[in-house]
Amino acid sequence: MNPASAETSSGLAEPELPGEGWSRSRWIFLIAFVLAAHVAFIFIFGTKKQIAPRAVTNVPQLQLADDASELIALDDPTLFALPHANDFASAVWLRTPTNEPPSFGWTEAPRWLKLDAEKLGAAFNEFMQTNRFAEFQLDFKPEPRLAEPVLPVEFAPQNSTLQISGDLAQRRLLNQINLPSLPHNDVLPPGKVQALVDAAGNVVSVVLLEASGLELADTNALAFARTARFAPAAQLTFGELIFNWHTVPAAATNTNANP
Repeated sequence: MNPASAETSSGLAEPELPGEGWSRSRWIFLIAFVLAAHVAFIFIFGTKKQIAPRAVTNVPQLQLADDASELIALDDPTLFALPHANDFASAVWLRTPTNEPPSFGWTEAPRWLKLDAEKLGAAFNEFMQTNRFAEFQLDFKPEPRLAEPVLPVEFAPQNSTLQISGDLAQRRLLNQINLPSLPHNDVLPPGKVQALVDAAGNVVSVVLLEASGLELADTNALAFARTARFAPAAQLTFGELIFNWHTVPAAATNTNANP
């Protein structure tokens, strides 16, 4: 039998080697000793104070609002529509300005002017001596004043003219339109033509608004309106062209038969 196995079976512990460190029992004893020392220090050197309750501050409170509360006034639908006693303008319209009248109190004793009886009427006598009044003749039947009515004298135009009105008057006419005189034995009223001009300045539509009473004049008005050219613009423009026609006596036609 091996002697080493015999020693282990007999229950003898192996001797500890000096270089292997502390055993587990020593570590447990050391930890228990340190813990006991800490507890003892706490009980010995610790101060015993009673726990004072902390004061309660900043606690939300619930309070019922009455009729005078500003939050209740926010439910009023006319708060910002009608005058209110607490709005920004109440400081002006609720205060009636008071104007204090000036004081007319007179504290000085009256001082009367001295009356000189010798100079009474002296100013009137001087006025009568230095002024002479012109003689006035009574005329019970004055001559009537004659008045002549002033009549405006209008001269007929010497040639036909063209006027541009409406929004089209803001655009410059590029070509010159020479209107002829029309043969007619009477004066013609102005002919009015409505024109639509595009952005390039060309007349795209003409409509006769007011006829002059002569077919030749109305035909010429529409023809001359189509030939007009205007300065370019950003959009379509409506306007009116007014033709003031100058008339000349129509030539007499020979109705006699030839011999």
